Amino acid sequence: MNKNKVLEHRARPLGNYPHVKRVGDFIYVSGTSSRRADNTIEGHSVDSDGNNVLDIRIQTKAVLENIGVLLKSMGADLSDIIDISSFLVDMKDFKGYNEVYGSYFNHETGPTRTTVAVHQLPHPLLLIEIKAVAYIGK
Repeated sequence: MNKNKVLEHRARPLGNYPHVKRVGDFIYVSGTSSRRADNTIEGHSVDSDGNNVLDIRIQTKAVLENIGVLLKSMGADLSDIIDISSFLVDMKDFKGYNEVYGSYFNHETGPTRTTVAVHQLPHPLLLIEIKAVAYIGK
């Protein structure tokens, strides 16, 4: 599979790092957000008063879907993930994040996971960022 073709219409890294890198049978996914290719944020809207409305469930789903696309570019998928690190701006969002996460993974076959609160992420509209490690050896 051509990695560049799969990632053609995705957000580009904001620094000098790859979104995804394979080392042997391991695939490392850099911290991934709900940022779209046009740099807008999935899970962000503006209400009638002009206030930003952020939705942790939509952002979590978008992050996991973005990770899925990155893994696909390397011939893998979400079921190959063995470890996840999640970064939340506010632990009050843990319940919504955890509900969406649970629709992708289960406690018996899913990856190990660490979730931490962070002071901020690279964009003020981001509520969550996730990095992952996948294993594709047999």
